[in-house]
Amino acid sequence: MQLPLPIPDLPPDQAPSEVPPRQRVYVNRNLRLDCITAVGFDMDYTLAIYDQRAMDRLSIDATVRKLVVELGYPECLLDAAFRTDFPIRGLLVDRELGNVLKMDRYRYVKKAYHGMRELSREERHKLYHSRPIRPGSARYHWVDTLYGLSEVTLFAGAIEALERVGTEVDRGKLFDDIRRSIDLAHQDGSILDRITSHKEFYLRRDPDLPAALHRLKSVGKRLFLVTNSHAAYTEEVMAYLFQGYLNGYSSWRAFFDVIVTAAKKPDFFRRDDLSFVTATGARAESLERGVIYAGGCLSELARLGELEGDSVLYVGDHIYGDVLRAKKESAWRTMMIIQEMDRELEVHEEVTPLLDRMDQLEAIGDVLHEELRFRTARLKQLGRDLERAREEGLATTEIGARRVHHRRLVERLKTRLRDLSAELEELEVRVDRAFHPYWGSLFKAGPEVSLFGDQVEQYACLYTDRVSNIARYSPLHYFRSPRDRMPHELGASAE
Repeated sequence: MQLPLPIPDLPPDQAPSEVPPRQRVYVNRNLRLDCITAVGFDMDYTLAIYDQRAMDRLSIDATVRKLVVELGYPECLLDAAFRTDFPIRGLLVDRELGNVLKMDRYRYVKKAYHGMRELSREERHKLYHSRPIRPGSARYHWVDTLYGLSEVTLFAGAIEALERVGTEVDRGKLFDDIRRSIDLAHQDGSILDRITSHKEFYLRRDPDLPAALHRLKSVGKRLFLVTNSHAAYTEEVMAYLFQGYLNGYSSWRAFFDVIVTAAKKPDFFRRDDLSFVTATGARAESLERGVIYAGGCLSELARLGELEGDSVLYVGDHIYGDVLRAKKESAWRTMMIIQEMDRELEVHEEVTPLLDRMDQLEAIGDVLHEELRFRTARLKQLGRDLERAREEGLATTEIGARRVHHRRLVERLKTRLRDLSAELEELEVRVDRAFHPYWGSLFKAGPEVSLFGDQVEQYACLYTDRVSNIARYSPLHYFRSPRDRMPHELGASAE
């Protein structure tokens, strides 16, 4: 017998269409929250959202001093203009040539800069389109974290400054020295001590975060934390984020059934021989609630914490260290935090009329190209008819006039197509600059999905801009992805 609708006494659930776009959770792969028994979180750039410009400036200032004072780089770097608005995620650093690249999902280099100079299409084609680019090779460094943006800023700015004064640059060594100096600045306290001393300047508190975690716990889901940050820093940051928002919890630790610090991801997912240790350095034989552990690995977490299988959802910001590794080394489901989503959605709304105009121009262009093919073929046929008439001594006036008419039509069509192409190119530049002055949209490279967007699609079951957005949905919500269709199902031309 069919149940009457609406079913009485069921709690209301907010329909996804009612959630504002900037607060939605977006779906690449269907996921039923009612089947998720445990939810894990990274901390940095996931639970803890940083002010990116402030973090980049802090990293740059600390690193430049080390490059000059400790590694002997020219003092011109101290006065160099390092643009924190230059990089985005999803870039590729060419350590050999000193270039920074943005590719689409097919590894086509859509944009490239040497220092702060954009390479022309001809330069890009000559350098990168004669052989496949392998992002995982030693020559290239993939930038997929917000943490890595300052490395790109420093590299491009240093290339610009050093080559301007005629300094010979070993580009691979320069990039390695930058990365090593940033790591040392984190280790010696130059960066982390500054953050913990001025948390209000570097960290953005989300008052909805504790309530979102509580909502998951209220339906019986276990929560756990796995972060690469060490215990003391984790305690400082998490206590600050939850201060004043505990709502009956004794401390931030009470939200989590397992807390793991110094996890050394991605090795946490790849290796199976790393044990959890307690604050005293002893090997942990069990994982107790409220206790902070260090180290460990996925297999130990599955054994001691019973956290395994596709009933676990892991939430992180790092494509490689969090999302891809969790996906490849386990059956865990994944959710990616993309801090840039708010800006992307805002701009996308602004440029929608431009995108619609581009679609219109492309449709017109298809018609014009078809007409041009027809008129060109007709012009060739009239040329053959004219030659045959001359050979046979027949009148050629009418054929000649028709041929002139078609030639003019062909030229007019070519002119319209050139104008259309110029307008399309201008619109593409306007759309790109609306998203970002150097690189355009995070998720697109021209008309194609960017390499970063492609990896988000492949490895993140869900994505959104902050953890608390999940509270917009029922803890038992069924996240459904859009039905995927191939071009032939959309009726797209194969041409």
